[in-house]
Amino acid sequence: MCEIRLLFPVHMRTFFQDDTWQSGLEEIRVRVGQPIEFCYGSDNCYLTGKEKEQLFCSEKDYRRWEKDLYHATEADLREMLNYISNYSLYAYKEEIKQGYITIEGGHRVGVAGQTVLVDGKIAGISPIMFLNIRIAHEKCGCARKILPLIRQRDSIYNTLILSMPGAGKTTLLRDSIRALSNGEAYGIRLKVCVVDERSEIAASFHGVPQNDMGPRTDVMDGCGKAEGMQLLIRSMSPQIIAVDELGAESDFYAVEQALNCGSRVLGTIHAGNMKELSEKPYLKRWMERRLFQRFIFLEKEADGRRKMQVYDEHMERITC
Repeated sequence: MCEIRLLFPVHMRTFFQDDTWQSGLEEIRVRVGQPIEFCYGSDNCYLTGKEKEQLFCSEKDYRRWEKDLYHATEADLREMLNYISNYSLYAYKEEIKQGYITIEGGHRVGVAGQTVLVDGKIAGISPIMFLNIRIAHEKCGCARKILPLIRQRDSIYNTLILSMPGAGKTTLLRDSIRALSNGEAYGIRLKVCVVDERSEIAASFHGVPQNDMGPRTDVMDGCGKAEGMQLLIRSMSPQIIAVDELGAESDFYAVEQALNCGSRVLGTIHAGNMKELSEKPYLKRWMERRLFQRFIFLEKEADGRRKMQVYDEHMERITC
């Protein structure tokens, strides 16, 4: 987690103790004029302004300790944005328009503030007053339970992983890719091609994945999902195409093309519950045509644990 520590202003780095980066850290929220919040699975930590001290407290203790907490300043955010962008924020203008910057290690920094509009469209965000550092997790073995349920002979059923943001879709997708590629899943090493638009799945640095993606995995990094799927079908003969956060109309059209070419698709999509599947036009069409045969719904429980429910193409529950 050294790269995360180095995103903070120099004067703040001495505040942190080694256990700041303990297992379970999911997000770091930095808001101008507000305490800096470290979000773990079921608890939060608020940074004090006292060197070498750190406060872990539940929400009920927040008011009691509020006067002792460190409040982020505009200067803090400006310095952090310099480190996040390697002093070249302009180079990330396309990502910023989408509300995030991806950094080394696959961590994504969400940004918010005053939008800049040109011809009614978002051209940028300036000033940026809010940051959300989402910590990338590599949890080997977390997909073990669901792999037998998505197997179809020597491959997989076309499968969608669904959840609200922050429930672990990408983590589950990443581990599934690794297991399918290295033969851990079925004893057969499958060719998996990954479209990693935001560098979150493989965490590529200069094109080289930093996460374990398996020996038979090819990664198209920093490419739009629709274009990436088409390129991989033409050039890499994938048995499985893996893609994160399907959403745009072009994404759904590209998925249908991939299915028509004989590739299996393993993807993720935002959905709060299973009912939302029938409320999204493209997903409703897929369900009617039964293009996908497995749906994995993830929920994050109050204690931070994840609950998985698996459904077939008839929306009948499969034991997980």
